[in-house]
Amino acid sequence: MLDTIKKMAVNMLTGAAATTALLLIGVGYSDLIDPAAHPKLACVGMLFPFFLIANLIMMFVMLIVQWKRLWVPILGFVLAYGPTRTYIPLHIAGEKPEHSLLVLSYNVCGYGGNYRYEKAVDTITAYVQRLNPDIVCLQEDHGGKGGNPVKAWEKIYPYNDTTHVNIPEAKTINAIGIHTRYPIIRKERIPYPAYANGSVAYFLQTGHDTLIVINNHLEHTHLTTADREHYRQVIKGDMEHQAAEEQARHLIDKLAEGMALRAYAANVLHQYVADHARYPIILCGDFNDTPISYARRTISQSLTDCFVESGCGLGLSYNQKGFNFRIDHMMCSNHFEPYGCTVDNEMDASDHYPIFCQLKTPSPDVKKSD
Repeated sequence: MLDTIKKMAVNMLTGAAATTALLLIGVGYSDLIDPAAHPKLACVGMLFPFFLIANLIMMFVMLIVQWKRLWVPILGFVLAYGPTRTYIPLHIAGEKPEHSLLVLSYNVCGYGGNYRYEKAVDTITAYVQRLNPDIVCLQEDHGGKGGNPVKAWEKIYPYNDTTHVNIPEAKTINAIGIHTRYPIIRKERIPYPAYANGSVAYFLQTGHDTLIVINNHLEHTHLTTADREHYRQVIKGDMEHQAAEEQARHLIDKLAEGMALRAYAANVLHQYVADHARYPIILCGDFNDTPISYARRTISQSLTDCFVESGCGLGLSYNQKGFNFRIDHMMCSNHFEPYGCTVDNEMDASDHYPIFCQLKTPSPDVKKSD
């Protein structure tokens, strides 16, 4: 009898391990789901880290209880290697490459200081001066707590531009900005439906050639302060069951709506990159989507994700409690080789952390493809 019970328990545990592994794989490849067709289902990619942890726990449990079936969670990790590498790349940086550009992308939250800095403009611009990047791409490049950002950037970079991207009826203001050592030949908005977000392509003169830098702030989740607090309560279990279910449905509806809009924008951006493939391209910004998302995967189809190829760890770029995700991304065309892509969690003057990367070029002048 005891042997029978033990056998049943092991079989049940194996079934649980298999289910966890299958869920890990399914959620890991959920970025293939088009949110326009299945908006709510496409949101499950946000759960990927939870299933990673669950599969890891099952691996240790199987190791202790029935090591001969350890292959079940291990197989889950093997089959989910692609999304796991995307979510948590592991690279060790070496020496800085020659002939490289340092590019920084940062959502500065309207220079609000993240409730920590009264002179946020000075704090952010001083940080950039220390880092000394060649190209700075900012999202929410407007406002200015404790200073005038326009004048501050003009003291650091010879070429600056800020483009407002919100529609007239929007209650919020938003702007995309670039600050660089290279002359701005021209710029153009990349058109797609958005409320107070958008994308701007800047054509920069680099040596004898032209470089396109696409700065993006994709559609926001539109979660209110109350929504975020309810989310935290649901996660902590501090809400009654029925109320928690209602709030969960409400949150999923909002997240799904935003994800569908970002999916459309991602398709437009992917086509824009394809139409300009003869140019070296750098694309970065606040995607408002995690590494396991349709938007990130679609945009990266013909580009290299710099953090995935040269970063290390989770790279959590949104720093508000309960919403710690990597939603800021940087990508480049094959004219470049990314090196040491970093999300700097020491710079806390915004609700985002900045992301920066060295992009190695074949020569001091960025070259076009043939």
